[in-house]
Amino acid sequence: MLFALMAFDKDGALDVRMDNRPAHLDYLESTGVVKQAGPFLDAGGNPCGSLIVLEVEDMATAQAWADGDPYAKAGLFRDVQIKAWKQVIGA
Repeated sequence: MLFALMAFDKDGALDVRMDNRPAHLDYLESTGVVKQAGPFLDAGGNPCGSLIVLEVEDMATAQAWADGDPYAKAGLFRDVQIKAWKQVIGA
């Protein structure tokens, strides 16, 4: 099942994001459940959040994945939403 994880950074947390980016990218690669991922951008073109599409069994697994993300462990996000998602276009 697919889940869209939408996470929004705390204000002024760009340094936290950049400091934890290598560990975050390793996590995305190593878990094997990320189908698509990328940052939201602010008006200045800087990353200010994340959109990640996960393919996992259920919401509990998606939440556990989100909790294990180095960005989450570093306290980067002010808000995280996870929603079941159905892909209609694209593969």
